[in-house]
Amino acid sequence: MDWKAEMNEYIEMINKALDDYIILTEEPNAIVLESMKYSLFAGGKRLRPVLMLAVCGMLGKKPAVALPYACALEMIHTYSLIHDDLPAMDDDETRRGKPTNHIVYGEGVAILAGDGLLNRAFEIMTDNTLTLEEPMHGLKAMKSIADASGVQGMIGGQTADLQNEGKEINDSMLSYIHHHKTGALISAAVKAGAQMAGVDDKEADQWENIGYALGTAFQIQDDLLDIEGDAAEMGKPVGSDEKNKKATYPALYGIEKSRKKINELTQQVLEAFNPYGEKADFLRSLTEALVNRRS
Repeated sequence: MDWKAEMNEYIEMINKALDDYIILTEEPNAIVLESMKYSLFAGGKRLRPVLMLAVCGMLGKKPAVALPYACALEMIHTYSLIHDDLPAMDDDETRRGKPTNHIVYGEGVAILAGDGLLNRAFEIMTDNTLTLEEPMHGLKAMKSIADASGVQGMIGGQTADLQNEGKEINDSMLSYIHHHKTGALISAAVKAGAQMAGVDDKEADQWENIGYALGTAFQIQDDLLDIEGDAAEMGKPVGSDEKNKKATYPALYGIEKSRKKINELTQQVLEAFNPYGEKADFLRSLTEALVNRRS
């Protein structure tokens, strides 16, 4: 199967499940559910849940085993974007070519929608884990996702990013931001996928390292696109990192060194797939597509 066709199959599976997990109502909480669904279906790439399903499938389990955790991770990622776009953070008015959540629903509802997605994610994972024949697999996946989402993960990275706006930073701080802000959730995606496939802790940790390398390459490419990308193609304004004086790899090292770092990290990821032979073909193609993307 062509890797893009396989990608579309994963996305279709994820979108159907996400749609089922958030049901719109006529009750007093209707507006926050609508707001949650608005951002959840605003055109995301579904990278993190696809990675989780693909790793789980490659390691011998049906991808559907990891689907609830994959959807939960996408909800957590989406909540972080809603909050990131707020005036108190990046103050962005468009994302993926659409008005950001707070522009459509107001800041109060946008904050609650983010909170709602975060909480719904853990409801879904808890409910599913209680049904598993081997609940330890689900508990380990939940822990990986929780750790990656919290103050030692994504929130910690966002905090460091916010606190260092407009400041000159060193390589250590930049690595911390990349490792935590973006790398953590991508790393959790592949680690949790492996855990749902039932691998031992040592192999799960190896997948965690693969995820961090991929996440860092993804973030550096994202930083480059903010400089070189086309706003119409990307669906959001370019130049926001410079406007907000964000700490980025290109700002610290320049464009050429940034591209070199992406290539080094990509090779590291691709080499890690070698023991899995043809089974890793989809993940190889996806990795190369991610680090060469234009949006």
